[in-house]
Amino acid sequence: RTGYSSQKLKQKAGVIMKKAAKFAFVKSIPIMLGYVFLGIAFGLVLQKAGLGPLWALLISACVYAGSMQFALVGILTGGLSFVTTAVMTLFINSRHAFYGLTFIERFKKMRKAYPYMVFSLTDETYSLLCSMARPRDFTDREWDMATLFVSLFDQCYWVAGTVIGVLLGSLITFDTTGLDFALTALFVVIFTDQWKSGNGHKAALTGVAASALCVLIFGQSAFIIPAMILILAAITWDYKKNGKEMEP
Repeated sequence: RTGYSSQKLKQKAGVIMKKAAKFAFVKSIPIMLGYVFLGIAFGLVLQKAGLGPLWALLISACVYAGSMQFALVGILTGGLSFVTTAVMTLFINSRHAFYGLTFIERFKKMRKAYPYMVFSLTDETYSLLCSMARPRDFTDREWDMATLFVSLFDQCYWVAGTVIGVLLGSLITFDTTGLDFALTALFVVIFTDQWKSGNGHKAALTGVAASALCVLIFGQSAFIIPAMILILAAITWDYKKNGKEMEP
């Protein structure tokens, strides 16, 4: 009886994983298209700096921080100090401290997966998780599993793209200028999808207005953190005033 019950539990777990993985893969296809091409661009940068596929694999698996990875190439080849590297990393990725707050409670409920969920919460994964609607037939376990698979698949896309970029770097002879625009295009797609699915657009308009204002005041290279502080303040004020969160 014990062996039969154990087998049934394994079969049930397999069905849940398959269902969650299929859902996550379909939802993450737009991220895949953006990450593979941008990852190839990063791989090309690594290859030109004389760093091989092992570096691409290790950096993308352990650092996994988009723009910071591009900066890391210069750090590795330029011999910058540990303190300089730490400060640069803090400034480049400090935006994660703002939007990561949204999922703290949800990720904590995922228990063992919690550390990885925090580590793998990139800009694009965050946007996708915000826009994903939970299917009615999904249990809490299936939904948590689907969330985990989205993060895992996204990182796999990025790792694959960077390794491919290094391996093909010496074979690519055409001009790759503008390849990194794939990420910007991906953001536009995700934003449009959230705009169409949302019942109201107050949060989106607040974000656009705050970002535009901060670009005018602080410039393109330093507007992100002030804009996120302004957006957070506006949403917090609206929540306290109306007693509910803004619709995306």
